[in-house]
Amino acid sequence: MAAAREPGRDCPYCPRLVALRTMLRAREPTWFNAPVPSFGPRNAAVLIVGLAPGLQGANRTGRPFTGDFAGELLYATLKRYGFARGEYAARPDDGFELINCRITNAVRCVPPENKPIGTEITRCREFLEGTINEMRHLRVIVALGRIAHDTTLASFGQKAASALFGHGRVHDLGGHHLFDSYHCSRYNTNTGKLTPKMFQSVFAAVRAHLERHS
Repeated sequence: MAAAREPGRDCPYCPRLVALRTMLRAREPTWFNAPVPSFGPRNAAVLIVGLAPGLQGANRTGRPFTGDFAGELLYATLKRYGFARGEYAARPDDGFELINCRITNAVRCVPPENKPIGTEITRCREFLEGTINEMRHLRVIVALGRIAHDTTLASFGQKAASALFGHGRVHDLGGHHLFDSYHCSRYNTNTGKLTPKMFQSVFAAVRAHLERHS
């Protein structure tokens, strides 16, 4: 895997994302408007991989899943299962903390219409690999959605066909286990594709896995 590192604030790799970032910095100068760093301790056993920063969520606040609906469901669930403490107030200075858990994204910059393209996912993978590589106590990865699932597999040198995505599925990556979940987006919850109970079941399974293998 690649050496651990975060993208710089002015990461130049993806022209579409750079163009959007430049426009947003001019339009919304008080927003974060940069590649969003991972959140949580490096010595955590669990890594959650999302898709990309939301326009008015992490891209605005600078913390993954902070300031949008997906964060409301994710952080409430993490607290329920002992992976977080404090009161989530949808801002990076709310004092909310992760416990034995870290959050990152497959693509670190906000993409147009929240839809990264293949070259952006591939180019940003080195940062996911770096995040995984620096987490010496990592045992479980939770992929939120198919893109997070596929790029995580690629980070381990595996093809998507070797472990098909499916909500609630668990895959042995050899030393690590990959847990799949539908993304906790408002669209998925509004359409009923993902219910809070379904989402909670994934983290209940993660907690049980950690306790069985402690």
